Amino acid sequence: MDLELSEEHAALRVAVEDFAQKEVAPVIGDLYDRGEFPYHLVRKMAAMGLFGLPFPEEHGGMGGDYFALCLALEELARVDSSVAITLEAGVSLGAMPIYRFGSDEQKATWLPSLAAGERLGAFGLTEPGGGSDAGATRTTARLDGDEWVINGSKAFITNSGTDITSFVTVTAVTGEKEISAILVPSGTPGFTVGPKYSKVGWSSSDTHELFFDDVRVPAANLVGDRGRGYAQFLSILDEGRIAIAALSVGLAQGCVDESLRYARDRQAFGHPIGHYQAIQFKIADMEVRTHTARLAYYAAAAKMLAGKPFKKEASIAKLVSSNAAMDNARDATQIFGGYGFMNEYAVGRFYRDAKILEIGEGTSEVQRMLIARHLGLA
Repeated sequence: MDLELSEEHAALRVAVEDFAQKEVAPVIGDLYDRGEFPYHLVRKMAAMGLFGLPFPEEHGGMGGDYFALCLALEELARVDSSVAITLEAGVSLGAMPIYRFGSDEQKATWLPSLAAGERLGAFGLTEPGGGSDAGATRTTARLDGDEWVINGSKAFITNSGTDITSFVTVTAVTGEKEISAILVPSGTPGFTVGPKYSKVGWSSSDTHELFFDDVRVPAANLVGDRGRGYAQFLSILDEGRIAIAALSVGLAQGCVDESLRYARDRQAFGHPIGHYQAIQFKIADMEVRTHTARLAYYAAAAKMLAGKPFKKEASIAKLVSSNAAMDNARDATQIFGGYGFMNEYAVGRFYRDAKILEIGEGTSEVQRMLIARHLGLA
């Protein structure tokens, strides 16, 4: 087994690492404090082709693969998760459903601007009354002539209210025991984007509740087959879990990076704190978690790209990586002491950002359920 990156993947990783350190790191603290969406950073990521990484050139993409996206997410999250989740959601949740399941017309209409990073799409699955129980969807869509009429609401939807958001693809009940996916363009009458949330973390990412009041869209806006929306979105989430695992590894690695720098500089009792075994062991454990989690998402991505079943591996990667991110963020904050509780230090952001990784795109409890199911347990 060869775990070395190809020349192309290695070059991409270095390019994104350089971008994150030179472009994101100097400005993200102020953006985060203000809860401001990083439009100028999104434009720069778009110019690098990051939003088009896994899409073929015929759709305006870079002709790369999903693993390339994961490498980019890891490097961005080493510095900031708000920027990383903006890319992750824009690609794997916004554009990927259209690429995987959209009609030729939908792909031609929407994908080029999404792959270019000029516009963003959103993914409307979660509802206020049901998070992990996505099958309990209450948003409805009924056919009235050649139009869908949609009523309901969605919660915690990333990239849904920016100035460059083109649409949200929503799951809705379209018949008895039938859930379908329907594309709703931004600005459609009756489609309202709620105020942005006041969040614990990811403060520079865009997240809103969405409301649909007799929203009418053409019947042709059905994404994929009628009644297959739930299954389609589950498959999108399987891929997305690998991407979130990569993002989690990036945050975990960022905690190691910051802790190493601090342990060498901070003096206590006549020595740098890295001189003391208590700190050494803590950072060693952080590195072990990060390394193990990276191997888990590499393995899941390899199976996915080889066309092999990867659901269990995706759940393992997501569970291990999100745990590593949360544990490393806690330990990094402890190493920094009082300074770790200050927002001016990156580990303060990391601590605030880490918890959602154990919740979004399938909670840790859901991942354990899925892993147990793949082991043959009912």
